[in-house]
Amino acid sequence: MPRGRYSLHDLHDHTSLGEEHFHCAPGPSGWRYVSQITTPSGDHAGSVDLAIDELGRPIRLELHAADWQIRGAVLEGVTWVRTDPTGEHATEGNTRAHGFTGTSPAFLVATARLLRLTPASPATRVRLVAFTDPVLAPRTVDQSWALLKSEAHTTDNGPLVVDEYQVSALDTGEQYSVHLAGDVVLAAPGIELEDLETPPSALP
Repeated sequence: MPRGRYSLHDLHDHTSLGEEHFHCAPGPSGWRYVSQITTPSGDHAGSVDLAIDELGRPIRLELHAADWQIRGAVLEGVTWVRTDPTGEHATEGNTRAHGFTGTSPAFLVATARLLRLTPASPATRVRLVAFTDPVLAPRTVDQSWALLKSEAHTTDNGPLVVDEYQVSALDTGEQYSVHLAGDVVLAAPGIELEDLETPPSALP
């Protein structure tokens, strides 16, 4: 069960947004990721609980940030409920999309698992619902993912396969790289792996 810590940074000026302390593990029905998010001063800022099935579909998502909460799952596309602590401002949403995304590294692992790309695969388009901090406002985004290469690196625990993806935002044309090792993000825009207590799990 990988357990560690990511640092999160603003994409534009690279200021610290805090840290995400996580653990994740594959299971009989897929993969689960749980994390607690802290501010740069160490205060609690939110949490992520994401479970995907063996096909990479989000069967349960629970996000907390500031005073807002998201509960979502795959259902006739993806469906979610966004609510405040009192429940007075709860709203439901549903759209034809493949999954969810946001600032957490969990969503990059989930999307890669959903697409199951190989270096020979053509770039694949995917539609996701993004929840933007700090109020978890939903918006639909279209991305293109391509697996550029997979390389095995020698470690003390045996070979570690690192996958390099190129992700393109189809609305802006912006491109960036995502490096994954199993179910751990090694590097991505705004995300740095600072500490990893146990090796990544290899997702089948």
